[in-house]
Amino acid sequence: MSLAACSKLEPLTPSECLERLRANGVGRLAVVVGGQPLIFPLNYAMSNRQVVFRTDAGTKLHGASGRRVAFEIDGVEPLYHEGWSVLVVGTAHEERNAARIRELERLPLTAWVGAEDHWMCIKGGAITGRRITHVGVADADD
Repeated sequence: MSLAACSKLEPLTPSECLERLRANGVGRLAVVVGGQPLIFPLNYAMSNRQVVFRTDAGTKLHGASGRRVAFEIDGVEPLYHEGWSVLVVGTAHEERNAARIRELERLPLTAWVGAEDHWMCIKGGAITGRRITHVGVADADD
């Protein structure tokens, strides 16, 4: 009897999603600017249930500030065709409160390019995730 691989898609629990968000530091931000969807890779940190990132005064700031956005992280194991993803959908806002910015400055989040002086937070909305795994099943033809 041979074993054939069978894919299984299962949801991640809310706590698993938050664990993965806290354990990683690079993701992708999706915004819509001028009617066009745009996706930007960026580094981030978590502050409670909020995704926090820094940016300069460019397209990300313009496209995200005060708007609904999507943020995604994932992990892939290409050899075994397994992986997972976490999606955060919420409203992005620029943090301008000096006391809150001092809190955010303690996060493990440094600017990668230039002077990323704008602190952005994604809050509200949903945090969901899923994983693809493989389970062995008996091949009925043998």
